[in-house]
Amino acid sequence: MNPLDLVRARPGAPFTVTFDGRVVEALPGQTIAAALWSAGVISWRTTRREERPRGVFCGIGVCFDCLVTVDGRPGQRACVTPALPGADIRTQEGTGHDG
Repeated sequence: MNPLDLVRARPGAPFTVTFDGRVVEALPGQTIAAALWSAGVISWRTTRREERPRGVFCGIGVCFDCLVTVDGRPGQRACVTPALPGADIRTQEGTGHDG
């Protein structure tokens, strides 16, 4: 069963963002994390020292595990940042800053 049927939710028309060059569909009101999860992407950051994959951990903007670079701005928390039409989202490596 589609959960949208249970609440009679009718989101607006989908739009697209890009994630590491891949087109990902998102719905109005979705966070970046929700859009990525819906597209089957569960990891979008690597740790600074050991390059371990990270994605959503807390889901409420407290832990900083879900950081992505959005439109060239590193350190954006995917779990609380809205997906916006045309956003260029990139995997963040470490702090997201060169050097």
